[in-house]
Amino acid sequence: MTATTERPVDQPGFEQLAKRVDDAVAALAGLDPAARAVAEELKSAIEEIHRAGLVTIVRRMREDPAARDALFDMVDDPTVHLLLSLHGIVRPDPVTHANQVLTSVRPQLHSHGGDVSLVRVEDGTAFVRLEGACNGCSMSSVTLRNLVEEALVQQVPAISAVQVLPNEPTPTLIPVESLRIGRDPASEGWVRVGAATELPLDELTPLSLTTASGRAVEAIVVNAGNRLSAYRNECAHEALPLDNAVLDLSNNTLTCPWHGFCFDATSGECLSAPGAQLEQLPLRVDDGVVWVRVEL
Repeated sequence: MTATTERPVDQPGFEQLAKRVDDAVAALAGLDPAARAVAEELKSAIEEIHRAGLVTIVRRMREDPAARDALFDMVDDPTVHLLLSLHGIVRPDPVTHANQVLTSVRPQLHSHGGDVSLVRVEDGTAFVRLEGACNGCSMSSVTLRNLVEEALVQQVPAISAVQVLPNEPTPTLIPVESLRIGRDPASEGWVRVGAATELPLDELTPLSLTTASGRAVEAIVVNAGNRLSAYRNECAHEALPLDNAVLDLSNNTLTCPWHGFCFDATSGECLSAPGAQLEQLPLRVDDGVVWVRVEL
């Protein structure tokens, strides 16, 4: 008999469940301190019960050869993976884990005028770029590079080596001529999005844009600290929509809600599968108005 992973018709999907959690957290913040303390204690107690039960289930399935394959298949399901991650039962993917570690050492780098960015993780090697004081020949820069390498190798089990990439300029994905807005923007493929102030700060905004020819284009705009980036609303993995992607500005990543593919939020570069890339759309802000070019 072949197992099926299809969800019953009446069972809520991943997005619905995530929205319920978000709504509950928002409502919790609006309670008075006494009520909030009781609600948070109830939440903590329930989570501890769930974690204890899940740990037992996972442990026994891993010990049973007949159940181990089923366990690994279930972990690939986004909802199951999220649940086990929330309880600390499964580790985050190497890219996410590495970015978390780099976030912890970044204040020390900043205090010396340096910084680091993770480019990709491949075959156990983390490829990084160092900036400022980290990218030099002095003893202090060597110390900072060693700090980054030791943190990644010691704290991320999937990483056994670190390679520093040269800070060479990379070609833009958007032709210069595509950034010019003429007297008739619509005829040149530009679509008016609206006022820049209407795009929520540090959030992702899905958009349905209509060209002058009447063609509909689905897009997203990422507002990361007032730095705007526009992409087609398609994951580079299986072209699924990114409406509910997770934007994490602590490591500047955008994570697809379907299969967990991770992208650089401001460049669209895929950090999970090097070589993949979100399709970036030209974006301009003129007199406070945001325009996105969907036809070249």
